[in-house]
Amino acid sequence: MDTRHAIAKDLLSIRAVFLRPDDPFTWASGIKSPIYCDNRLTLTAPEVRTHVEEGLKEVILREYPECQVLMGTSTAGIAHAAITAHLMGLPMGYVRSGSKDHGRQNRIEGKLEKGQKVVVVEDLISTAGSVLEVVDALREEGGDVIGIASIFTYGMKKGLDRLAAANVRNVSLSDFDALCEAAAEEGYIRPEDIARLKRFRDNPSDEGWMNA
Repeated sequence: MDTRHAIAKDLLSIRAVFLRPDDPFTWASGIKSPIYCDNRLTLTAPEVRTHVEEGLKEVILREYPECQVLMGTSTAGIAHAAITAHLMGLPMGYVRSGSKDHGRQNRIEGKLEKGQKVVVVEDLISTAGSVLEVVDALREEGGDVIGIASIFTYGMKKGLDRLAAANVRNVSLSDFDALCEAAAEEGYIRPEDIARLKRFRDNPSDEGWMNA
């Protein structure tokens, strides 16, 4: 079994991911979604957590061998960045969603040298807006962001386009396609639901997938 499918099955097994094509969730934007993902639950499942952190380590060693420091996104990426950095013997820090309003008013916590090669650790990428704010903050402080390592990506066009425009690459342990396949294999959804789920992924604002 490849890593994408193994991690997808891990996420399903601890209910970090819910797939409900017949009873969709409602996002804050009002969009109806057949999927809900909370990768924070991996932190409370030691076996799955080990698979995730070892997977992130392997991705970074393979895809970003020149990496010098890991930076987690606030808040979901912080723990994963810390554990992975420990496994790799690398320094780490994290980027706040906004600057502190006291003390040194840091946005970036942890030491970052100008020109240092950085990999951003993120748990979930959908439209990529939040992770690109982190990339921008690191670049503004002189960090050389060489890529993103994430646990899961939806692979939405908007997110892919934004990453391309920002000239930053993301490598995820698992993705939407692998999740759909694993969910059908494990009986979480019907095989015929896969096409509906992919229609949602390809155009979340079009609710036609619900009636497909």
